Amino acid sequence: MKTNKYIISCGGTGGHIFPAISIANKIKEKDPKSSILFVGSSSKMEMSKVPESGYKIIGLPIKGFNRSFPLKNIFLPFRIFYSLLKSLTVIFNFKPDVVIGTGGYASGPIVFISQILGYPTLIQEQNSYPGITNKILGKRAKTIAVAYPDMEKYFMKEKIVLTGNPVRTDIINSKITKLESKLFFNLDPKKPTIGIIGGSLGALKINQIICNNISFLNKNGFQVIWQCGKLYYKSYKVYDCNNIKVVPFISKMNYFYKAIDILISRSGASTISEICLTGTPSILIPSPNVAANHQYFNAMELYKKQLSEIIEEKDLERDFRKILKSFWLNNSLRNKIKIDLKKLSKPNATDKIVEHIKTYTIEK
Repeated sequence: MKTNKYIISCGGTGGHIFPAISIANKIKEKDPKSSILFVGSSSKMEMSKVPESGYKIIGLPIKGFNRSFPLKNIFLPFRIFYSLLKSLTVIFNFKPDVVIGTGGYASGPIVFISQILGYPTLIQEQNSYPGITNKILGKRAKTIAVAYPDMEKYFMKEKIVLTGNPVRTDIINSKITKLESKLFFNLDPKKPTIGIIGGSLGALKINQIICNNISFLNKNGFQVIWQCGKLYYKSYKVYDCNNIKVVPFISKMNYFYKAIDILISRSGASTISEICLTGTPSILIPSPNVAANHQYFNAMELYKKQLSEIIEEKDLERDFRKILKSFWLNNSLRNKIKIDLKKLSKPNATDKIVEHIKTYTIEK
């Protein structure tokens, strides 16, 4: 029996990596003898997270455009060129049946070369507003798996399949109770709990606003699970105490979502999908430092439906306390949000994506 081979390209942040790993796990579940190779950026977190999940990964020298320090982009053309050359070598050596990209610049070289060589490709667009990489790759992709409707303005209608975003299996299949989850974090089961996440790498502005409001949170009886990010942990671990748990990274996200009553977070695509699946009321703070401001558009998809609050970074000092307090006191709104969010969730997203991927191995 033929061994089906898959290349999955992802990288940069957990928002691209964890959906890619979910897709790989589902492929392995349906096709245990398959061979899966990951390709990412050699300088990013996928180089550790993917091997931790049991898969081999090859790193490319590709990096994203640096918006903060434009002079650092002087070597970007060379990085792209060498990444394309290395991708060519990877494709010739591995000879995949299908190549999958989950978005971001790390997907660009390997998926582009695969398309030029005639290999079938599926790209997954997680956001309501696609990034430049997927806009380019979408022109030659066989299938474009999207999480939001009305994406025809960005991609060819006949290529689009509305699947939703892959969510980690432990969140989908979680059976733990709120009591178990709060005890897992050594929290008081009776106290209201706020979860804070600034993305997988942390977010300085979110960390700062929480730091400046420790006394406010304590005064109002909240306890906190605060993922501050690996880069910021040394600065903020001094605030760790009985009712404020400061951690660099949370791996047990099923326990996290079950423990919290309100989430304060960036609005990456994976987070939005997890919010819907778990029915978690949220205050979203979009990152203004991402391509095409896509986190703002992601957050607005929920805000327009009255399913979340939103605070832009520039308004944090002015609005944070007011919005958090009014949101917490409006118990009927939060209960309605919990119900309505779950109506938007797509727990079978990974299955649907893998069904489309498998059609290309059958065709061969």
